[in-house]
Amino acid sequence: MSFKSLGLSDALLKAISKKGYTTPSPIQEKAIPKVLERKDVLASAQTGTGKTAGFALPILQILSETPTLRHRPIRSLILTPTRELAAQVLQDFKDYSEFTDLRSMVIFGGVGAAPQIKQLRQGVDVLVATPGRLLDLQSQGVLSLAKVEILVLDEADRMLDMGFLRDIKKVLALVPSKRQNLLFSATFSKEIKQLANGFLHNPVLVEAAPQNTTAEKVNQLVYKTNKAMKTELVTKLISEGDWQQVLIFTRTKHGANRLSEKLGKTGITSAAIHGNKSQGARTKALAGFKSGKVRVLVATDIAARGLDIPLLPHVINYELPNIPEDYVHRIGRTGRAGASGEAISIVSIDENEYVRGIEKLLGEKLDTQVIEGFEPTEKLADVLDKKAQNKAQNQRGRQKRNDAPKGKSDTGFKRRGRR
Repeated sequence: MSFKSLGLSDALLKAISKKGYTTPSPIQEKAIPKVLERKDVLASAQTGTGKTAGFALPILQILSETPTLRHRPIRSLILTPTRELAAQVLQDFKDYSEFTDLRSMVIFGGVGAAPQIKQLRQGVDVLVATPGRLLDLQSQGVLSLAKVEILVLDEADRMLDMGFLRDIKKVLALVPSKRQNLLFSATFSKEIKQLANGFLHNPVLVEAAPQNTTAEKVNQLVYKTNKAMKTELVTKLISEGDWQQVLIFTRTKHGANRLSEKLGKTGITSAAIHGNKSQGARTKALAGFKSGKVRVLVATDIAARGLDIPLLPHVINYELPNIPEDYVHRIGRTGRAGASGEAISIVSIDENEYVRGIEKLLGEKLDTQVIEGFEPTEKLADVLDKKAQNKAQNQRGRQKRNDAPKGKSDTGFKRRGRR
């Protein structure tokens, strides 16, 4: 099947050809005709399957078929959970609309609102947004959603995970009741189905792959070792394998910073990306990673959601997620667009329960190995005891800081203002 057979316009076909695409992916093949038919769509697709084009192309086609209104009100709204995903979705819209008269833009928090407000006032056809900044600017009267014809919830499962349900409901109250709705999600959980039932009208179900499956071309490996040996093992794998582009997942922001610093000391260029980083720092780290200046990107789950890194060969789970579905999202960063990839999990004894949960979700056993010199020797009771001690120590430290006189640190020296 060709893109032309899907009924797309010459302007869109020209843009698709310029990007080097020749045939639609399964999700594009299934979703595009249904969106063009103005159906509500509930779609499930793995990360990296081309789902953004699955809604961007037909939306641009629909908007192009009617005359541009004088003041260019927002006619299509795409809600995304993270800044990185929002920026990537906008880029796709810009690429595909190059030969049309349509305007698109993005708004998200973490950066100044003034440039966004200025651009909004010039008129925009397609708005990509994160919920917080959207509602903030709407409450200021900067934008109106009264003319929205097509609403998209992208990566809706992650939006629910991040606690955006209330914001989503506020947005639904601001858009016209008569509109087309598209919901894209990696998984169809009970919560997603409830959300879909609340705002989709007779939706068409589109699935490009069985629920919660992993990319077929991702080679998955588990290396068992001691918790204290994880950093050394990761360093060995990257150095001896001469890996030049590696995405590593940690469970916490502090853990991401700490691992990035340790890798840097071994001569492996690294950057951390997580929610506490400014948008500028996150953008710089991602740009460095894509260009090859940064060899390793260490990320938390939320920060990495929506990252589009073409042909990423290696993903490492430095710490396994406690939610099995997040493992699927993580390793979906590699093996994209038909390319092969490798996903390695470094597992200590206290994470064995997570491995079992992932295997149950996938319906298969993960290939588990031990590397010579990194054999696991820890006992579960000892690891859990040490974890409890560290937690207690951290709590005492926080309490000590809270009890310190205002304006002074617990060393007695006056604190400096934040810079």
